[in-house]
Amino acid sequence: MARGRKRKPGKRHPCGKLVRPSSGETQAEILATVVDARQRHYRVTAAQARDQRLSSALGRLAFAGIISQQQYEAGQRFGSVYYRHQLVTGMPLPRPTSVAGVMANAGVFGGCGEPPADDLVDKVRRHYDEALQVLARCDRDRRAMPGQAPSRLVYRIVCLDEDASDLGDHDRHSLHQGLDELGYLFGLVRESSRKLL
Repeated sequence: MARGRKRKPGKRHPCGKLVRPSSGETQAEILATVVDARQRHYRVTAAQARDQRLSSALGRLAFAGIISQQQYEAGQRFGSVYYRHQLVTGMPLPRPTSVAGVMANAGVFGGCGEPPADDLVDKVRRHYDEALQVLARCDRDRRAMPGQAPSRLVYRIVCLDEDASDLGDHDRHSLHQGLDELGYLFGLVRESSRKLL
């Protein structure tokens, strides 16, 4: 018969010590959980589940081949322009990712001590206004066509991260036009490759 107390169950370090529950999950365990969830939810292989594009609605459209790489990059650029505009002008973000984000947007904490410089604010507003003008022009071009306006689709998919897996043909064309024109504005699409409707 063995002497001493029974060995406690649980995960152990290589040296034999018990892993304390307070130490939390390791980065590898977190990644494994994410990969497993993506595999189940999007029905992809483990290798495909590691693709970062699956983490956003816009990225999932690029992953599925519904939009091109240039359109994906244009959407990302618009998202960063929108995000910077909201932060610099003090406007709230539509979907803060944490309680800290909610509190910072409400002015509870996290604001910078000094307001941003006027030239920075002007520059950010100018970039944002240019993008909005491009999307407004796309809306005018598609006014008589069925489907949602390009500006609405780009905002919902890029800024609100709404799922767009069930877009109809008219909405896809509308989204393509908005992203193509944004790509041209941001210098991602050359004049010769622009699609004119």
